[in-house]
Amino acid sequence: MAAAKNGYGRARRAMHWIMAIMIIPMIGVGLAMVQPGWPRAVQNTMFILHKNVGSLLLVLAVLRVVIALRNPAPPMPATLPGWQRIAAHASHGILYLLVLVMPLSGYVRVRAGGFPIEALDKIGLPTLIPRSDTLAEVAKTIHEIGGYALIAVLLAHIGAALHHALILRDGIWSRIWPPLQR
Repeated sequence: MAAAKNGYGRARRAMHWIMAIMIIPMIGVGLAMVQPGWPRAVQNTMFILHKNVGSLLLVLAVLRVVIALRNPAPPMPATLPGWQRIAAHASHGILYLLVLVMPLSGYVRVRAGGFPIEALDKIGLPTLIPRSDTLAEVAKTIHEIGGYALIAVLLAHIGAALHHALILRDGIWSRIWPPLQR
């Protein structure tokens, strides 16, 4: 249980859980909104939700990186096998990368495709990407591949967290839970 004393700080814990609560439903909406058969009004609502929450996630992702750089991760327990340390570092790095790439590629896809992002348009943020079907298609491909990569890495991350919390009970889970405890 030594890991419990070496947990993440409040800011990192809060950002972790806020983003988890936002990202997991975004994956569901992202997968659902491109499926045929939805009434047009429902599909439009899903696209609008996905674009606007994605824009907020981009801001939060940048903030999360800043918080992480200013508040380094606590050391891993000495009892953790080397391969698990490597897997943890790799999965966290990939998650940070994808949490930035997904909203960025989504933004580029939407703006290069000539579509609105209603919340950003309402506050008067100018379109930062030129209209380009080629760029929109590249961004769409990156967003789609990144989405599946994010699902895979998240499943591994959640599986490892549950393994540590429920089976090993080795204190790793308490490094990030509860969200606001130090």
